[in-house]
Order: sequence, then structure tokens, then C-alpha cells
Amino acid sequence: MGKILAVCISEKKGTLKKAIPVGEMIKDFGLKNDAHAGKWHRQISLLAVEAVRQFSNKYDMKVPAGAFGENLLVEGIDLKHLPVGTKLKCNDILLEITQIGKKCHLGCNIQKQTGECIMPNEGVFAIVLNGGIIKANDVITIEGD
Repeated sequence: MGKILAVCISEKKGTLKKAIPVGEMIKDFGLKNDAHAGKWHRQISLLAVEAVRQFSNKYDMKVPAGAFGENLLVEGIDLKHLPVGTKLKCNDILLEITQIGKKCHLGCNIQKQTGECIMPNEGVFAIVLNGGIIKANDVITIEGD
């Protein structure tokens, strides 16, 4: 069992995501008002806070929620080791993991500062099978556990 620490969106591609108090997941689309939502296989991006903390400690820098482009910052689930096809449930929302890792986009601010980005190894992407409302402190679980 895990916990949502932040829900983040960016209204334009290429800009940092910012935490919002409440988000709406839309079936087959993604997070409402997020520039990366759409009818494709990376509707939602998830990142484990444990990886962010390790990165922050390594470079002695504060990394705010959304800085790596994640929609959901999650605590307590080892996301990168979940196989593609794994389903995650939060409230009425059901996500299905479609991809593990993604090459960092050109111009990533974190990579410019440190020479490293964790999304290629730590980021997880999903589609929205069932929509609903999501916010920080909501519980997220692996279906079948």
C-alpha cells in the first residue's frame, strides 16, 4: 500500500509541473488540464518519492513535487519494479502501467543542473482505465495485493 504525496500538472509541454490540491483523472485521457494527457500510452506519469529523496540527498538540492515531470508523486510502492500491465487503484481510479522509464527530454532543468535525471530509470507511465478524483494523502494500492 502506498500514498499519494502530490498531484501535479503542467498546462503547457516543456514547463515544470506544479502540485495542485485536487486532480481529476479522465478515463482513456489522463489528468484534466495536464498538457501530457491524451489518447496515448503515457497518460499519467508516476514517480516514487524515495527515488526523489535519494536524488535530492545526492546533489544536496531541494526538488519540488513535479520537477521531474511526474503527475503523481507516490510513497511506499517500488514503482520501477512493477511489470507493465500492473494495475494501481486509488479511490475510484484504476491505472494500468504501460511503460517503465523514459528518456529525459532535451532541456530538462534538473539534468542541466546535475547532468542526471531519474525519469529514465525511475519513472513509470500508465493509462487511465477508470477515472475519478485524486489528491495528496489518498491511498494507492497494487490491484491483486
